[in-house]
Amino acid sequence: MPTITKKQLEDYEQLCRDRNNGRLLTPDGLRFICEANNYDPKAIGRHFLEVLAKIQQH
Repeated sequence: MPTITKKQLEDYEQLCRDRNNGRLLTPDGLRFICEANNYDPKAIGRHFLEVLAKIQQH
């Protein structure tokens, strides 16, 4: 029976926490962001840079 390492378990638990707190970008979420910015690459990039700045402040 295969086993996972402690590091793999920690990574999985972090992924679960991120999913539960809405920190994962799904294809639907990405589509929504693109539509909201009228598929303008500069506006989409600006959005992600603003989100990144907010994340890094915490």
